[in-house]
Amino acid sequence: MTILPNGIEVEGLVREFKGGVKAVDGIDLTVEPGEIYGFLGPNGAGKSTTVLMLTTLLPPTSGSARVAGHDITKEGAQVRMAIGAALQEAALDGLLTGREHMRLQTSLQGIPKAERQARGDALLERVGLMEAADRKVRGYSGGMKRRLDLALALVHHPRILFLDEPTTGLDPQSRIAVWAIVRQLVGQGTTVLLTTQYLDEADRLADSIAVIDHGTVIAEGTSDQLKDRVGGEKLEVTLEDADQRRLAIDTLTPISGDEPPTCDGPIVRMPMSRERGGIAEAVRRLDGTGVGIADIAVRRPTLDDVFMVLTGHAAEHENGDEEQEPEPEREEAAA
Repeated sequence: MTILPNGIEVEGLVREFKGGVKAVDGIDLTVEPGEIYGFLGPNGAGKSTTVLMLTTLLPPTSGSARVAGHDITKEGAQVRMAIGAALQEAALDGLLTGREHMRLQTSLQGIPKAERQARGDALLERVGLMEAADRKVRGYSGGMKRRLDLALALVHHPRILFLDEPTTGLDPQSRIAVWAIVRQLVGQGTTVLLTTQYLDEADRLADSIAVIDHGTVIAEGTSDQLKDRVGGEKLEVTLEDADQRRLAIDTLTPISGDEPPTCDGPIVRMPMSRERGGIAEAVRRLDGTGVGIADIAVRRPTLDDVFMVLTGHAAEHENGDEEQEPEPEREEAAA
């Protein structure tokens, strides 16, 4: 295994729970130093269990991993010194203020006493909480709590930051604020492993993405590489009259290549080929046969398309009844 001082290397990592349930089933991945690595998948896919193992909070059943160059099972203390983590459940005390949380965390991290207040205030300012610094956390909104938790994870300037679904349940404004902070951190050299079930989040933030389903990584690459796996750009033609779709298909077939045009109501789709003239050629041919066009556009595959093709279901559940990952047994974390 290649050692990356500010990266993550995982080989054959497995976590099996009571009853033989494998929440993580032999994953391999490499997170390069200074990148945002998106870990994309639905609830119950194994994302959070993987993070718990990589942060030494849960021992693996088998396999190996190095975080910041340290073995997660043999060098747990060194791993924890190098990382910061904002997990799904923020460990905040509602009776303490934001500033008191920062004071406690800087003390626990061994920050010199003379530096604690300045560092805490700087981080509160960075996450936009200075005005609420002396308010008790029980009065914070969900977005404010997530931002405070992120600030607490940064007090010791970690080289690698784990963010486990940091924007789940947040309003759009709070999500954008968290995204901005993450981008700033990476710009300063921090490596980030971001788990998410939000497709747009992975698409906007991640340099590389691993798609995980049922505890296994089923695809990996950049956003564009993953999208290319399900096909290139599509030309979508919305007809003025749906009854003309047969004529439109026959007209576009000669320029559609190996994949014939398809239709969905008044919309006809075909692979987009710049070499064959693209939109201009399609318009010329449809106009020549008298097909009326209400709208025409080029559509690139989305990560939702990728996940649907790879797994047969959407990456983000809508009904809240999705299967959850097994509850970790109460075990002693890796030393």
